[in-house]
Amino acid sequence: MRLCFLVEEQYRRDGMPVDVIRQLTSWGHQVDVLRPGGSLLKLSETVRAGAHDAWVLKTVSGGPGLTLLEAAAAAGLTTVNDARAIRGVRDKALAAVTAERHGLPVPVTYAAARPEEFAGIPAAAYPLVVKPADGSSGRAVRLVPSPDRLPDPGTAPAGMLIAQPYVPNSGVDLKVYCVDGELFATERCSPLHPDQPARERGVPLSAEVADIVTRVGAVFGLDLYGVDVVLGPDGPVVVDVNDFPSFRQVPDAVARVAWAILRLADAGPARHTAAVHPAPAQVGGGA
Repeated sequence: MRLCFLVEEQYRRDGMPVDVIRQLTSWGHQVDVLRPGGSLLKLSETVRAGAHDAWVLKTVSGGPGLTLLEAAAAAGLTTVNDARAIRGVRDKALAAVTAERHGLPVPVTYAAARPEEFAGIPAAAYPLVVKPADGSSGRAVRLVPSPDRLPDPGTAPAGMLIAQPYVPNSGVDLKVYCVDGELFATERCSPLHPDQPARERGVPLSAEVADIVTRVGAVFGLDLYGVDVVLGPDGPVVVDVNDFPSFRQVPDAVARVAWAILRLADAGPARHTAAVHPAPAQVGGGA
């Protein structure tokens, strides 16, 4: 197969996707790497050529790579993940509305252009988790204990912000990865609790969380994805969804992801219209 990877500067030396590209190449596949934002691209000609079996995106939220991936999808080319699915989770405000509409357990979500506008949220809803609507990798996520502690407008990131009531938990997040329909759970410290001892390890995955994560994939149309879950007093709560995450602690992650990309490339762009619901996911434990 011939594949095109869109890799922005932040990930040009990252194991995911660099090692995946090496794995695919070692298996005899041709992989072309484009660097949106880091090199000159003749967009119309690159897309119109249609020379690749699939386009794969690894970029930061808000990066230029998603536009190019959407152009490829509009031309009828295969993308991993589906370009529409990526847009649906990159916008965290949109993702929260979509998740709630489909009955997924998510916190109540508020949106505002300026942090001081969150002062209108009832005091009983505090503490709040405030973050950019297009954020990634825990960037600019803040725990705000009360209305008088909202971020200063001059220090808040530009663009839309979202705020959600903090879900009481142990200070440990559950990151669940989906690779080719198989789920793997990793326990790690929450970015909201940096004082907690550093820890990251694969853990067993309950049937309840596995069902939620599988439903996330079906709702958003994702193939390779990660879901951040906190175990609150009322049960699991989804606090973030990521397309093409790091897959840390997934056994043989590089080979698994590479194989999944080949399968998705072979299935073609119509894979999301073939069925409304995916087959039940297998549950892996991680090591």
